[in-house]
Amino acid sequence: MTGPSRPTFRLYRRFPSIFLFILFLFFISTPRLLPLKSLAQERTAADDPADPSASKTKREPSDIARFRERVQAALESAGGEKVYWGVIVTDADTGQTIYSQDADRYFMPASNAKLFTSAMALATLGPDFRIRTTIESAEAPDSAGVLSGDLVLVGRGDANLSSRVFPFADHAERNGSPEKALADMADQVVAAGVKEISGDIVADDSYFAPERYPSGWTIDDAVWGYGAAVSALAVNDNYISVILHPAVSAGGPLTYTAAPWPGIYALRNDTTTTAAGTEPMLRLERDPDSQTCHLTGTLPLDAPARELQLAVTQPAENAAAVLMQLLEARGVRVGGHSRARHGDREAQPQPASALHVLGQHISPPLVQDVRITNKLSMNLHAELMLRVAAREKAGAITMDDALAFATEFRQSIGIMPEDVQLTDGSGLSRGDLVTPQSVVRLLAWARRQPWGSDFESTLPVAGQDGTLETRMRGTAAAGRVHAKTGLVEHVNSLSGYATSQRGAHLIFAIFGNNTPQGVNAASVVDSICVAMVEELAPHGDPRAARAAASRRAAPKQAERQISR
Repeated sequence: MTGPSRPTFRLYRRFPSIFLFILFLFFISTPRLLPLKSLAQERTAADDPADPSASKTKREPSDIARFRERVQAALESAGGEKVYWGVIVTDADTGQTIYSQDADRYFMPASNAKLFTSAMALATLGPDFRIRTTIESAEAPDSAGVLSGDLVLVGRGDANLSSRVFPFADHAERNGSPEKALADMADQVVAAGVKEISGDIVADDSYFAPERYPSGWTIDDAVWGYGAAVSALAVNDNYISVILHPAVSAGGPLTYTAAPWPGIYALRNDTTTTAAGTEPMLRLERDPDSQTCHLTGTLPLDAPARELQLAVTQPAENAAAVLMQLLEARGVRVGGHSRARHGDREAQPQPASALHVLGQHISPPLVQDVRITNKLSMNLHAELMLRVAAREKAGAITMDDALAFATEFRQSIGIMPEDVQLTDGSGLSRGDLVTPQSVVRLLAWARRQPWGSDFESTLPVAGQDGTLETRMRGTAAAGRVHAKTGLVEHVNSLSGYATSQRGAHLIFAIFGNNTPQGVNAASVVDSICVAMVEELAPHGDPRAARAAASRRAAPKQAERQISR
C-alpha cells in the first residue's frame, strides 16, 4: 500500500489544518475540464452573430427580445406553417446579426434579384456609364439628299428610348410622345440632309444574341408590359400604351388609342361600356408570338380612362417600323421596307466598321437608370443592365455568358454560388433562388463602396415614393426604410436599409414564400419593418466591425478581373 512520503506525512500530522487549507486552494484553482468545455461552447454560440440560436444561450437584450416577440406574432398571423419565412436583421455599423430566422435557406426573391443586378452594374460599369444609340449608313447622302443603301438603327441596350424625364424625382414623368427618343433621332437624319433612302430601314439589335425571354418567365408574362421581350433595342420600354375610354352611352364599344403604334399588330376590340357604377373588368389576350391581340371586357360609363400596357414581342421589328413612320412623316421617301437584323448566338463580337452616323441618342447616366429601375421595379431595365455589363466587360453575347459573368462577380465580393441561383436579371423568373443572408451580404458590401450612398438612394422609401409609396404611411417606418420590394405569385419580399428611432443603422431581408390567397403578406412584412424601427438599438463595437470588414474585403485582383 502506498501513501505520502515520510516527511510529508510528519508535516501533515503536525499541521493538519494548514495542509487541508493548501489542498483546498489547489483544488479550486485547478481547471475542471467538463464544466469549462460547456462554458466555451456556450460562449462560442452566443458570440457567433450568424448563429440564430445565440439568444437562447445568453441573456437577450431587451430590445431584441421585444422585436423577436413582435416578429413571431406577425408571422403567426400569416397563414400558419405552410408559409415559409426567412428574416435577417443586422447592425450595419458593426455587422452583428440581431435577428435571424431561416436566413440560410432558399427563397424565391422576386424583384429583390434587382439588387444583385443593379449593384453589379454600378460596380463594373460605374455610375456615370452611358449608352449610345445611333442611326448609321454605309455612305453619306449625295448632294440631292439621296441615301444609297440601308439606314440602320443600332441598339446597344439603352432601356430609355422613350419620353421619360430624368432625373427621376418622386414620380415618373413623361415629356412628349412615347417614341420621342426615336423622333429626335429622325429629326437629326433630316437635318443631315437626307430626303430619300433607296434601301430599307433596318433595326440592328445584334449587340446581344436573340434571346427575348429568360428561363422561368411564363406565357402570361409575355402579354403585359412587365414581361416585355428583351432586346438591345427597347422603344418605350418595349410596350404599346393602350388607353381605353368608355363610349358616350352604355352598350357601345370602348374607344381606344395606342402608341407607339407600328402598324405590324392588329387589335380586336370586343369590349362593352356598362352602366355607371358597375365594376370594370378588362382582359387582354394574345397567343404566343401572335400579331393579333384580343381586347375584351367592360368599363362603366362613369369610369376614367384606363391604360393597358401591351408588351411588344418583336422589339427590333417594332423599332424599325416606328422609325420608318417617323421618317415618312417628315417627308423622307423610303424605297424599301422596315426589317430587323438579329445577332447570332455563336458569333463573336466584331469591331465596329466605319459608318456615317446621321443621328444619335445618349442615355442618362447609369445611376439614374438604376434609380428608376429600383424605385419602380422595371424588369426590362434590369435585364438590359445585366446584359450590357456582361457585354461591355466580358464580351458576353449570350444569356448564359451574362449569367456566368454575374456569378463570377458575386464570388469576387464574397457571395458563394450556392447562396444565389439566378436565371435572369429582374427576378421575374420563377427559377430564381437566393438566401436572405446573401442579400444582406450584398447590401453590406454595397454600403462600403464609393457609390454606396447613391445605391441606397435608388431604393424606394417607405411611405414616400416608388413601390413603397403607399406602404407604412403614418408609421414609425415611414421615411426610415429604404428597401427593394419583390412580388410575384405567392412571393413577397423586402430587403434594404433602415434607421431605427434609437439610432441603429440596420440592414435587413424579409422573404415570404408560399403565401396563399387571402393572406396579406405585405402587411406582415411592413409590421416587421415597423417593429424593427421602433424597437432596435445599436449593437456591438463599430471599431471592431470596421476592422473585420477590412479583413473580409474582396481581393482587388478579383475585382480587376471582372472589370476588364
